Amino acid sequence: MRCLRQITDIFCCNIDVFIQRLNAITGLKFRLPTEAEWEYAARGGNKSRSYKYAGNNDIANVAWFTRNSDFKSHPVMSKDANELGLYDMSGNVFELCSDWYDAKYYSQSRAENPKGPSSGIYKVCRGGCWCFGENACRVSRRAYIYPECADEIGFRLVL
Repeated sequence: MRCLRQITDIFCCNIDVFIQRLNAITGLKFRLPTEAEWEYAARGGNKSRSYKYAGNNDIANVAWFTRNSDFKSHPVMSKDANELGLYDMSGNVFELCSDWYDAKYYSQSRAENPKGPSSGIYKVCRGGCWCFGENACRVSRRAYIYPECADEIGFRLVL
């Protein structure tokens, strides 16, 4: 019961505090993915078939977006997974990455696993959302958000 109480308590906070508390409880080192890690996973990693969306070129098979969402988020795993078995990498909710946003960063950074700028005004979010169109759900699409608003979007963790 004590462990369940600890897990329940960590849901009432911002993402950074959540991760700190989760790491303290589990003894593990969870973190947000970098933008490059997120995109690699969304594209299907080394199993990639170069789809436009995460797992398919037909967005309706893999994503909730404006034309099919009924203007609300949906349960995870209710669409097809990508090549790595990851669900909802396109659509449903935007996902926060650890990187600061810089529109020109990728044209000026190293090609292999860039870590993102060390500071900025906005945080990177990826994947699109139920309230955006197909273009926002492409795995190549970059988006950003003010850090204070980041608690209003989804996230996935890496270990």
